[in-house]
Amino acid sequence: MPRSWRGWRVFLGNVLAAFGGVSAVVQFAGQLFPRILSRPGPVLTGSVALCLAWGLLRARPQAAVRQEFTRPHMTVVVEEGDLFEQPGHLVVGFPDTFDTLVDDGVVINDDSVQGQLLARRYAGDAGRLDAELAAALDGVAPVARESARDKPRGKRARYPIGTVAVLGTRPQLVFAVAYSRMGNDCVASSGVQELWLGLDRLWDAVHRHGQLERVTMPLTGAGLARLHDLDEDSLLRLILLSFVAHSWERMVCRELHVVIRPGELRRIDLPETGAFLSGLAAGIRRQV
Repeated sequence: MPRSWRGWRVFLGNVLAAFGGVSAVVQFAGQLFPRILSRPGPVLTGSVALCLAWGLLRARPQAAVRQEFTRPHMTVVVEEGDLFEQPGHLVVGFPDTFDTLVDDGVVINDDSVQGQLLARRYAGDAGRLDAELAAALDGVAPVARESARDKPRGKRARYPIGTVAVLGTRPQLVFAVAYSRMGNDCVASSGVQELWLGLDRLWDAVHRHGQLERVTMPLTGAGLARLHDLDEDSLLRLILLSFVAHSWERMVCRELHVVIRPGELRRIDLPETGAFLSGLAAGIRRQV
């Protein structure tokens, strides 16, 4: 059944449209075959069932939305799927310490995107991931260092929010963006300002290193970063708005895919997301 007011409007509009079409067909058929109208009960029941089925079909939940933009020429896709089976570059959110320890599930949860990155892109080799992170962060000065007493687990150097470590090689770079703060108790937290800053720095890094190739990212902020200020719908719109606004200034990539986990998809209204993207595209066309 529809899960939003827009979905219900689509459902009701299509039911009424179908009812008008079915009524016309029944009246025309009644002229040719008068016996049809002699049994109004079955005819009415069948007509209503057909109209309801058509309305539900037209308003059925979507698994993906796609929006083409003309300036710049780019495509934005929001879809359900497995993040690590997608082609192209990958965006992964990190805390400001760029922790990778997943052995005990305390510092980094092995079911998180970070944990899956280690397991599926690095075959569980934390040493290789740490070495690539260290190389990528070599020119970035930490803003603070925690003591072993204050933070006994994980890494202790803190980098500025918005730091992006570019890992791997093309065409499958990993853009590791710090958008949350890892507490000394190993609990990460973030907010809207931190996420917006992280996204701003992310698009700059993608512009510099991605060579306009496809970029895939999760619903960053929806996991264990505890960004409670936004629900999933609002979080997704924030990500899309940030990308489109940045692309208006200079092109980031030709194709952005935001991949939603199946468990998260039921909390997102994709028809509303499609309407939001369509509105952004229309707004850009009016500015041209």
